[in-house]
Parts: sequence; C-alpha cells; structure tokens
Amino acid sequence: MPEAAASGESGAALRAAPSAFGDSVRRVLASLGPGEVVTYGEVAREAGFPGAARAVGALLAASDDSLPWWRVVTSSGRLVPGLEAEHTRRLQREGVGLSEGRVRPRHPRAAGRQPGLAALPGGERSGSLS
Repeated sequence: MPEAAASGESGAALRAAPSAFGDSVRRVLASLGPGEVVTYGEVAREAGFPGAARAVGALLAASDDSLPWWRVVTSSGRLVPGLEAEHTRRLQREGVGLSEGRVRPRHPRAAGRQPGLAALPGGERSGSLS
C-alpha cells in the first residue's frame, strides 16, 4: 500500500534476491503487534537490507491485505498518500495516536529491536524517528 516504487539501491534489493528480500520483510512485518508502528527504513534494516526502504514500500504496494501495511509509515510519520483515511482508521483501531495526519514519533529505546514508533500509555506517541 505505500507510495514508493522500487528504484536505485532499493530496486537492486528486489532484483538481486526477490524471494529472500520478500521473505525477510514478511518476517519483520509478521513480528509487529497491534499498535506497533515502524518506518519503511526500519523494516528494511531489520530485514537485512539497509537502504531498501523504497523496496519495502514497493513490496507492500504490490501486496494484498495479508501484510500489516498500516503499521508502516515514512520516517516523518506520514501515512500512505491516497489511503490516509483507511490508514488512520486502522491505526486508531489499534490505539495509535495521530496528529495532523501523522503518527507521532517516539523516543528511541536503548536496547533491543527499536521500532520507530511505539505505544505509550493512552496511545500517545512522542520522540524521534530513524
């Protein structure tokens, strides 16, 4: 569902090993729980393909609703262009707070997997994104 098309380094990630890339991205996305929001770049990095954020977007854009595309946003917290209403609805249903059409970023965690946006009490978000 994302807006980006594969090009440059991200396109190379898809062409080099589409199955390995797709499988790795799917594993990362499957590990996200309700209310957990990450950036395209974080998904790419965690999948082992740093710099392939656009390829993550392309994979999500070509997928069906079997992948939780609504849990992925841009590094600024922006929602998928053209799907803002649906993106907002799904995130709010999971308790994610939004402000001015963006998911509010959170402070990075010191250790472990660091999703770019994580729920705080009451669904609030604050901090910075990668």
